[in-house]
Amino acid sequence: MPTAVRLALAGQAKTMGSLGTAMTLNETIDRLRTAHLMVRDANEWDGLTAALADAYRRQDDDLIEQLQPPFLQSWRTVTHYVLRDTFDAAGISVTEPSRPWGIATLTANGVSREPVLCRVDPTVPQHAESTAAEGPELLTFAEVMTYYAECLSPLLEHASGHQEQYSR
Repeated sequence: MPTAVRLALAGQAKTMGSLGTAMTLNETIDRLRTAHLMVRDANEWDGLTAALADAYRRQDDDLIEQLQPPFLQSWRTVTHYVLRDTFDAAGISVTEPSRPWGIATLTANGVSREPVLCRVDPTVPQHAESTAAEGPELLTFAEVMTYYAECLSPLLEHASGHQEQYSR
């Protein structure tokens, strides 16, 4: 079972909310999911993913050029702007992604994670991920949310430990 799921089920990895109340990993993931679903429902996200994946399979450069920028921008805008208060409350800074399919770089107490929108092969250099002729293997909305939770888990653990240390 992934660490993020274990922590969410146990209600651990708490961080302080804007009103000084503890937020669990589960609550943070719920806010993350809700923010993205305010922009599009899961079926719409998956429809865009499927359309973009199909454009890559057909090597339709015009359609890729039409779909990819707004697709990436939607994910990044929600993370950078809509979730700003949630991440600030959790002690997580949000900066630009380093990977072509990255959503953002999330950092807390020197630990950084970058949720991405496609499967990542650790043996492939970062900037070569989107150069394959068939394109990247894009994730569904549910898969992105699961991966996002796995990325947030160690950040919230660090933020929680850091805040507890200073609250004593």
